[in-house]
Amino acid sequence: MYHYYMFNKPFGCVTARRDDRYPTVMDYFQELHNDSLSPVGRLDRETEGLLFITDDGVWNQEMTHPGYQKKKTYEFTALGCLTENKIRELEEGVLLKGSPVPTAPAKVTVTHTTRLGDILSSLHPEIQEKTKHNRMDHPVVKGRITITEGRKRQIRRMMKTVGCCVIELKRISIDSFQLDPDLKPGQWKELSPLSLSIKSTAPNAR
Repeated sequence: MYHYYMFNKPFGCVTARRDDRYPTVMDYFQELHNDSLSPVGRLDRETEGLLFITDDGVWNQEMTHPGYQKKKTYEFTALGCLTENKIRELEEGVLLKGSPVPTAPAKVTVTHTTRLGDILSSLHPEIQEKTKHNRMDHPVVKGRITITEGRKRQIRRMMKTVGCCVIELKRISIDSFQLDPDLKPGQWKELSPLSLSIKSTAPNAR
C-alpha cells in the first residue's frame, strides 16, 4: 500500500532528502522509517505551506509533470506596489531572466496594502534582518497568485520583473487540494487514497 501525507512546510527547511547546510522536509518524517518517501514537487527554503509527501512514484509524477498543468495558489507579501498594469503583465506572462519563453498565464489578486513598518515585527526573524534597512514607509502589497508551472523560484522572479520583492510566500492549494488550516508549520497528516481520487494503491495495479 502506498502512503500519502499532507505537510505544512515551515520556513527554513529545504525540499530534499538530505542537505549539508539546512534541515530538510524529510527530517520531519524520520519517525515513519520509510526510505521510499519523497516530496511531491519543491518549495524553496523560504517558502512555506502545502507540500505532499508520498512513496507513490506514479502519483508524484502526475502531480508534478508540466503537462498536467496543476493550478498552484500562493499567498504572498511583497515590497512594492501592484498596479493594474503590473497585474495584467503578470497574468499575461512575463519573461524571466535567462529564459526566452514567457511564463504561462497566471491569476493575481491583491488583498491588502500596507507599509513595511506595520508588518516588520510579524515577519520571520531572518526576513526581518534582510528587510529592516528599507524605509519603514516602503509600500507593501499582499495577495494571492495562481500559476500552472513550476520554474525555479518562479513567483519571486515573476514579481521581480514588475518591481516587487517577495518577502513572504506560502502555498495554500494545488488544484482542489487545500492546505488544512489546522496543520501548523512542521505538522503533517496522512491522507487516504480516496480523498486524493486515487483508484488503487496496490503496487502491482500500476
